[in-house]
Amino acid sequence: MVEDAEAGLGPLSGICAALESTDARWSVFFPVDLPLLPATLVAFLLNHARITGHAVTLSSVNGFAQSFPAVVDRAALPALRTALEAGRGGCFAAFQASCAALNQSMAILQVESLIQAGQVAHPGRLIPARWFLNVNQPRDLCRAETCFTGRIA
Repeated sequence: MVEDAEAGLGPLSGICAALESTDARWSVFFPVDLPLLPATLVAFLLNHARITGHAVTLSSVNGFAQSFPAVVDRAALPALRTALEAGRGGCFAAFQASCAALNQSMAILQVESLIQAGQVAHPGRLIPARWFLNVNQPRDLCRAETCFTGRIA
């Protein structure tokens, strides 16, 4: 586990701390409150980043880019650190800035297209929008369980 350099600065602080603590080129970041994300999506994003060399690789669902899961190249760290130090702690904007600093576009892959191509799948056959269901409260857990049982608790 890697501690944030400064507590209370949000996910971007954790991302910077993690990138600073590793020599690995690629790091995968995903929040613990998205338990329905299938491993196939994370694996595909990482493989895509390795093949294409994009500094940041994300997915989108229903036309909306998702900040997480994110595959981030360690080369993005200086621009991410600059955004954090400037008080711009939003991950998506920091990801964009890091790509611009590296003269790259951000890779955003459409989950629906990946499913149609047979590249990713959910073991519970959930629709992609459910993959990104935040589970932060007991009622959220009930909603997540409903995805599998079809019953409202």
